[in-house]
Amino acid sequence: MKILIKNGRLVDAASGLDRVGDLAIAAGRIVALGEVPPDFDAQRVIDATGLVVAPGLVDLCARLREPGHEHEGMLETELAAAAAGGITSLVCPPDTDPTLDEPGLVEMLKFRARKLSMCRLFPLGALTRGLKGEQLTEMAELTEAGCVGFSQAEVPIRNTQFLQRALQYAATYDYTVWLHPLDPWLSGGVAASGAVATRLGLSGLPVTAETIALHTIFELMRATGARVHLCRLSSAAGVALLRAAKQEGLPVTADVSINSLCLTDVDIGYFNTAMRLTPPLRQGRDRDALRTALAEGTIDALVSDHMPVSADEKNVPFAEATPGATGLELLLSVALKWAEDEGLPLARALAVVSSEPVRVLGNALGSLSASAGRLVEGGVADLCLFDAGARWAVEPAQLLSQGTHTPFAFEVSGFELPGRVKATVVAGTLAYEGR
Repeated sequence: MKILIKNGRLVDAASGLDRVGDLAIAAGRIVALGEVPPDFDAQRVIDATGLVVAPGLVDLCARLREPGHEHEGMLETELAAAAAGGITSLVCPPDTDPTLDEPGLVEMLKFRARKLSMCRLFPLGALTRGLKGEQLTEMAELTEAGCVGFSQAEVPIRNTQFLQRALQYAATYDYTVWLHPLDPWLSGGVAASGAVATRLGLSGLPVTAETIALHTIFELMRATGARVHLCRLSSAAGVALLRAAKQEGLPVTADVSINSLCLTDVDIGYFNTAMRLTPPLRQGRDRDALRTALAEGTIDALVSDHMPVSADEKNVPFAEATPGATGLELLLSVALKWAEDEGLPLARALAVVSSEPVRVLGNALGSLSASAGRLVEGGVADLCLFDAGARWAVEPAQLLSQGTHTPFAFEVSGFELPGRVKATVVAGTLAYEGR
């Protein structure tokens, strides 16, 4: 379909583009940017006056809950939620049921997502079979099936020697290993160690659970030369270690979740299970360090950390609740709120959810690597159109995700979020039109 988007504010963080103009789409590609030839015969015209036209968002961490947990989320509902959030590409961890450790499972998941035509799906393959940390998966076969990297999701490898071998193998073939820094012997707490956890009588997860894991990962990177992406950093101490590792020149990238970027352990309130998250919400100094690190580029990307959880698994005592929250439809708004609070330009807010995640993924995106997360003539037509000036209160019942629990619900957080997605285009197809 030929689509003409008129009078939008075209913003591309990667190139510095920021101007009002038109954009033409044909055969799934951007064929004109800024000024469109008068003979362009559009089948659909979208008036984007007053709207920002930006590259589609790229989310590096979203659990879709299929296969295995369809009662909590299905591809249809979660990809629809992604499109409603302006997300055109997302990465899903391998901790499905069964685990994504076989090429056939990966191919099936990608096929189902392609049929829905709402969002591009890039799975992470399991680093070890069944995520048990005992036997490596066939990484080459999983890569051919469409995996963009390899992960243990939330299951740390206890045997450091085995982790070293896994990184050696990945380095040999230039695969990226995605690791959540968590020491297995210090894990198990349900809230961040500190005064709030003590007052509430909740078991604490210390910062050292993150920093010890980071020390181990960085030492093994030095020994193996492996490339690592750190998932959902949560502490000021972790940020300091990451900054030093980058200054040293280690091939490491990192992301932070929307929850850790905005909230603290104080927000748990009276055992609000919407705040039961992984990693747990930490103290204000940790949140502030994460915000600064994202602004300066020490942390590369912002992720939704989307994980729909059923009501039955949240309507229990805090310590027994399943960690997780919906986030796909909130990613853009939280990025805008962060930039607004920090006095950063719109381009920086968009960079951490578009061009920077694409840089993290690198060549794993194949032919999309050159233009994903960007507005460029000849590039893929993945776009997000949104009203940057709109304000909205998050009402869980209005979200498209099957999971309705979010710490950003207005009745919980008490604040409105900026930015409202009006349309999402994926490969030249209108995947979402705003309400």
